Amino acid sequence: METVTLRAHFDGKQILLDEPFDLEQDAQLIITVLPKSLSEEREDWARLALASLERAYGDDEPEYSLALIKEANPDYEAR
Repeated sequence: METVTLRAHFDGKQILLDEPFDLEQDAQLIITVLPKSLSEEREDWARLALASLERAYGDDEPEYSLALIKEANPDYEAR
């Protein structure tokens, strides 16, 4: 089995995975306990980032067509 990082939480009695994942019986695990302040700070940054994205890509944002491009970028590889 490959090494994989899984998010989980402790409910006061047991460690629970946040998303389903099939573990092999007797799989070896390493548990890292994160400080609560780190989780809260990460959530604050995520909320700030989402709010900024909502402002940048709101419903009133106009659609720009390729015809509006004045100069092509020769280094861009279209996929």
